[in-house]
Amino acid sequence: MRIGILGTGHVGQALATAWARGGHDVILGSRRPDDPALLTELKELVAAGLRIEDSATAVAHAEVVVNATPGTASVALLDTVGAPALAGKVLLDVAVGFLPDGTPSHPVVSLGEEIQRAFPDTRVVKTFSTIDRGVMVAPHSLDGPSTVFLSGDDPVAKQVVRGLLTDLGWPHDSLLDLGPIATARGQEHFADLFVAIAQATGTYEFGIRVVLPATSEA
Repeated sequence: MRIGILGTGHVGQALATAWARGGHDVILGSRRPDDPALLTELKELVAAGLRIEDSATAVAHAEVVVNATPGTASVALLDTVGAPALAGKVLLDVAVGFLPDGTPSHPVVSLGEEIQRAFPDTRVVKTFSTIDRGVMVAPHSLDGPSTVFLSGDDPVAKQVVRGLLTDLGWPHDSLLDLGPIATARGQEHFADLFVAIAQATGTYEFGIRVVLPATSEA
């Protein structure tokens, strides 16, 4: 599958490397693709064959666009690409926004919803907002099963995203569909608890699991 990842930070790099290793055709999109400092930072990815292009080129290439940009800048960046270029595409949104004081930037309406409202013809699916980048691409590193959530209005887009997550090693029974894009609020609002758990345990590389009641046999 052709994947265009917007954002060249740690999350974008981790996802790009893992999906490329799994056989997908991945391009990383950046606002400064020719910046020598950026190319030096990403030299290992470039050496491995990954392309670094401008954001518009990455989107034009992609069947699935991944938003791995800072959540406070995501909509503005997508605006530079334009709604027509994004129309009809699946947009996998992993971003969470934080203000300078560390508080969430979307306390009422989630970033996922904001993107869907701004680009109504784009099929937005929110996921991976409750785990660290290392766990995203290595679910086997956890000591037991974990749950990953999906939110979105388009069931076909969710199936596409499910496929990409299973390619990263996530089993089907770990993927929990929460419902429409409005449920992305729950994913993003986990951020404060995520930080608290990380501080309490001394690591960001953990998962959470939804545990249902035991069923009793008659």
